[in-house]
Amino acid sequence: MIDRVISELGPWSWMVLGFVLLVMEIIAPGIFMLWIGIAALIIGAVSLLIWDAAFWTWQVQVLAFLALSLVSAYVGKRVVGSRNDPTDQPLLNRRGAQMVGRMATLAEPIANGRGRIKLGDTLWRVSGPDLPAGTQVRVTSAADTDLELTVERV
Repeated sequence: MIDRVISELGPWSWMVLGFVLLVMEIIAPGIFMLWIGIAALIIGAVSLLIWDAAFWTWQVQVLAFLALSLVSAYVGKRVVGSRNDPTDQPLLNRRGAQMVGRMATLAEPIANGRGRIKLGDTLWRVSGPDLPAGTQVRVTSAADTDLELTVERV
């Protein structure tokens, strides 16, 4: 059945595949199907021009599509990946990193290297030297996950 549809569509089968991939990118965005869809559209355009050429078999078309997909994905990653615009708020979504340098009072003692402080309206898990509750501490660093702060006695 698929063989019959492809033979009836001829070079337009690549165009249909390209548009299907672009629609999939719209439905589930991830900027990956876009590059493969563009590759399919390019192979479709080339197929329209040289469909009757003896060397343009389905095997050559598939190999050209695979190669062009890799190239377009690589170029797309370079183009999209290089768009790291500087921002005026680099710590916007990193709450723990925003706390570095702030002073706080221990809400719970640090025992066995773990305790809690209150900063603003949030209780933060902290690690550091064992200290009693009520001790003034300074936040020195934040874990990559922003779930735990490291503190030192002031």
